[in-house]
Amino acid sequence: MDAWIDQINRCNDCDACLEVCPTYTTTGNLAFSPKGRLRAAREVIEKDEIAQETVTSFYNCPKCAACEPVCPEKIEISKIVADVRGRIVESGKGPLPAHKKVIEGILEKGNSVNGDPGKRLEWLPEPFEPRQSATLFYIGCLPSYLVKDAAMYSYLALRKLGVDFMVLKDEGCCGTYIYESGDADLAREYFGKNVERFKKLGVTRLIAPCNGCFKCFKYFYPEVLGSIDFEVLHVAQTIYNEIKHDPSLLQKIDREATYHDSCRLGRAEGYTEEPRELLEWCGVRVHELPRSRQDALCCGSGGGIRSAFRELSFDIAKNLLSRTETKELISPCPFCTFNLSYTNKNAKMDKEITYITKVVWESLNQD
Repeated sequence: MDAWIDQINRCNDCDACLEVCPTYTTTGNLAFSPKGRLRAAREVIEKDEIAQETVTSFYNCPKCAACEPVCPEKIEISKIVADVRGRIVESGKGPLPAHKKVIEGILEKGNSVNGDPGKRLEWLPEPFEPRQSATLFYIGCLPSYLVKDAAMYSYLALRKLGVDFMVLKDEGCCGTYIYESGDADLAREYFGKNVERFKKLGVTRLIAPCNGCFKCFKYFYPEVLGSIDFEVLHVAQTIYNEIKHDPSLLQKIDREATYHDSCRLGRAEGYTEEPRELLEWCGVRVHELPRSRQDALCCGSGGGIRSAFRELSFDIAKNLLSRTETKELISPCPFCTFNLSYTNKNAKMDKEITYITKVVWESLNQD
């Protein structure tokens, strides 16, 4: 029996997942819920039947994994979604056109956001100087082109704290979008080239401000390639590790803000208390959303959902912002920062979305 079928059979219809799934609570469509996806997965795995609604259901899942902590049977629903996406690609019904367009951009331009490669480092606050280090500050596509605050303030904070690292002018893309689309063969080829490049550069540690890159390098690369020979850290983890022995490096700033646990760093990684502690050292009075930490609300941008299902992504983000009591919301994720900022502007919600290292930098540079 297929290992996934064994897990699917454990579903006891308790409906706990329905209460936390962003696509179900937003649409009310059972097919777009973890429970519905498990039923559809059975049809795909056992009968090789892939209806159009099934394709939609598996590609509009943000893979936030909010369903997994509440599942009493510990079903790995996000991994089943990833497996079924792969089968959809093998059948020729995926990736979706919007996903194919992004993947073409990655292969042609080295980034997932159609950015001009010649402008990748425009955010850099000083002239670029090539240097060698065993630590690579891997910026990622969103911070490089669309959420430049995440790139700049992470860079400045790391420099201020004396962290040794290098930046690549022709960094390229981590390839997470290729993996998330379900194209395992292309992901294996793409990942392999990046790993070979890192090996030649002597990289033993990688610091990422982008949660997509972070998860891709730390989990998807070993899953696809078997292993990796470099450590992967989120920039918030790196900064926390540098400051925890001497929080007095941070000067108090007077502000109130809500901290949002991103799905990949909070729920998946369990890294929830340290960012709050870091913000408190900065003087931030941290407020909480109605759901946080392992139960955090999804911003609606992960898993490739935003490219193909823009309105659904918008509605999920709007729900999160409507539950934010303070004006400012602080996130450790560029995906969240970008989608929430877009939604805030278009829904005219009068919020302020800040990437976490901007707060740290402001605290480090208080007079």
